[in-house]
Amino acid sequence: MRVGESGAVDVEVLIVGAGITGIYQLHRAREEGFSALLLEAGDGVGGCWYWNRYPGCRFDSESYTYGYLFSEELFDEWEWSEHFAGQPETERYLNHVVDKFDLRRDMRFGVRVTSAVYGDDGTWTVTTDDGATTCCRFLIAATGVLSVPYTPDIEGRESFGGVQHHTGLWPEEPVDFRGKRVAIVGTSSSGVQVLPTILADVESVAVYQRTANWCTPLNNRPITDEEQVTLRAGFEQLRETLNTSRSGFAHPVNQKNAFDDSPKARQAFYEELWNSPGFMKLTYNYQDMLFNEQANREWCDFIAGKIRGIVRDPATAEKLIPTNHGFGGKRPPFVIGYFEAFNDPKVSLVDVRETPMVRVTEAGIETSGPNDVDLREFDVIVWATGFDFGTGALARMGVVGRDGLTLNEHWADGPSTFAGLQTHGFPNFFFPGGPHAAAGNNPRYNGDQVDFVTEVLTAARELGCDVVEVTEPAEERWTRMVDKGAEATGFGALGQYVGSNIPGKANRYLLNAGGRAMLFKVFADTREHGYAEFGI
Repeated sequence: MRVGESGAVDVEVLIVGAGITGIYQLHRAREEGFSALLLEAGDGVGGCWYWNRYPGCRFDSESYTYGYLFSEELFDEWEWSEHFAGQPETERYLNHVVDKFDLRRDMRFGVRVTSAVYGDDGTWTVTTDDGATTCCRFLIAATGVLSVPYTPDIEGRESFGGVQHHTGLWPEEPVDFRGKRVAIVGTSSSGVQVLPTILADVESVAVYQRTANWCTPLNNRPITDEEQVTLRAGFEQLRETLNTSRSGFAHPVNQKNAFDDSPKARQAFYEELWNSPGFMKLTYNYQDMLFNEQANREWCDFIAGKIRGIVRDPATAEKLIPTNHGFGGKRPPFVIGYFEAFNDPKVSLVDVRETPMVRVTEAGIETSGPNDVDLREFDVIVWATGFDFGTGALARMGVVGRDGLTLNEHWADGPSTFAGLQTHGFPNFFFPGGPHAAAGNNPRYNGDQVDFVTEVLTAARELGCDVVEVTEPAEERWTRMVDKGAEATGFGALGQYVGSNIPGKANRYLLNAGGRAMLFKVFADTREHGYAEFGI
């Protein structure tokens, strides 16, 4: 719809965030002839691949399936060194993309959005922490789901006299671990990568674990020259596979249920999965593994047996085996040498459920033992304690929609969205790659969303429509699907995917429970309806 005379704007499309999604959104907006500007809080591009510089940080999606697919020339000229690239290589790649397509001239770095207010003229006024304001027609928050690191509010944390960093806010200058006594707090995706990477340098390392995770091998290796040739020759087929697969991975799909196979065949298949790369433990597993409790338990028992076979101390091995969730109940990390590290006498495991943290002191970390308080002294503390997933960055942008409604008020009980893209009451505001967006390889899902947002904006322009706002019924249908689907899936039922890792946060499913197939269906239906779901 129109709102009368169009308000004057500084730029048509304002994008927040220079990660994988924001970079692509800027490229697509410019490609369709929109004036566009991107704002980024960091001093460089990359998003989570800029901020997460911690030792051992790397993909657990295959590098060539994570990168961009919109340009065969780009695909041909960038040669990934490993099947699962490390953070420095990924950051170099994203800088290469930005420079190749001349995107940097429309980016402003080192500015954080502090407020975004919708006006009666159909425009947004965006203010940054340097006091500057920008007026735009369309505001696109490509702020991602892993942008706001979470550090527990533990007494005395600021008093620690050594070095401490969160993995999600790691300094650009390397941290010196040589001869240091180190604490790693957290055993999810980042903590399990840090431990084996720093082990050779440290004097000692204590791993503070609240919840054990179902870790399986990443099985990374260099990409051979022959594989590089094959990848280039198969670009079109690879792109077709990645653009249509339900997971966004180029993995084969297993059509079997677990108990279609004999016990012997199942054990042989589990061994194959254990030795397979990365997410194939999920994507190529039996199709009922996440839904059939008995099937999930058998796969978990197989992993537990592997852990007991690797970790020599039986008591430590048992503590590293999850007891409160099945495989996929939390995001399963894929590891290199993680369990083996616990065979090193320099490594100890502290179960904070048995001995909770009491406080951080100037010297180290105190825990409450069975009879008294125990103090361990450290030189370095690594906080690998996760993120305010999904809505964390959006909640901190000061977003105010129509009639003074804040996004935080609107989402007090958890997010409600249409296709993980927009929410009613906030016209011309989109958030691809945010809550309800993905349930697989994020860049593929997020790229789908960016393409669709650009399509919607182009249609609105052609029809002379200044205001694009999802209808309440469309939002309610999608959110109901997410909530209902979350009851059926076993994936992400605990932890950050429902917000339970953040004290006081509403617990509601934050992924796309319908998966990519549902996203494609909704896009097709909306297109067929002439974008009526957006009030066009």
